[in-house]
Amino acid sequence: MTETLASAPAAAAAWHEPRILWTRRWTDRLFSFAVERPEGFRFRSGEFIMLGLAAPGGAGKPIFRAYSIASPNWADELEFFSIQVPDGPLTSRLGQLVAGDRILLGRKPTGTLVLDALTGGRRLFLIASGTGLAPWLSVLRDPDTWERFDQVVVTHTVRKVQELAYRTFLKRDLFDDPLVGDLAQGRLFYYPTVTREPFERPGRITSRIASGILFSDLGLSSGFDPATDRAMLCGSTAMIREVAALLEQAGLAEGSNAAPGDYVLERAFVG
Repeated sequence: MTETLASAPAAAAAWHEPRILWTRRWTDRLFSFAVERPEGFRFRSGEFIMLGLAAPGGAGKPIFRAYSIASPNWADELEFFSIQVPDGPLTSRLGQLVAGDRILLGRKPTGTLVLDALTGGRRLFLIASGTGLAPWLSVLRDPDTWERFDQVVVTHTVRKVQELAYRTFLKRDLFDDPLVGDLAQGRLFYYPTVTREPFERPGRITSRIASGILFSDLGLSSGFDPATDRAMLCGSTAMIREVAALLEQAGLAEGSNAAPGDYVLERAFVG
């Protein structure tokens, strides 16, 4: 896997320099961390921001990459979920940082994985693979999500069981959240799948959608219904394209901030 990097902002004023508050290692490749939330920093749950580090040795331009914010818009800290790419110019260094270290944080969050980009519906599908789970951790903890939708389905597809980061949070801890815990009771459906190891739900989410197994497993009506269902997609390019095609076949139309629709994906992350 390679890293997709962005050009550095033109001037130092283009970013904040918050401290890292904590880090958590899920596997040798996956980790999470949180940074201080700068005063006045505002974002919509589901948006992404540019994160970066100064060039090694201080020579050259800083290295930046787009990251979805995993914390909700009301949180005091900004949380992120990352993969560590061997020899990656940013993540190989980012994964070695500890509490107290500083990081570069952009000033302008943006993105289409937000509720504003969807029209009204009754059931919301948050479909992720790998670290694409990050924006759903934000959206799930936003009370607006539970005010707008009767049911929320979160799917998370990974290669190995140990890569199911936040599994305990999605199965148990979310229901203790002081803002949305009670709202999520009986309305959140968590659906993990694993592709390369034995698991209770093996295989790719695309296959389970196409075959209808996803819906039957959850006791939901068969297939996507454009009258009631809405979806957000984040993860590998292949997964996003395949699921988007299935949604289009079912009659759902892609939306955006300018023209809300039935489903959204983050074009900035899809090549």
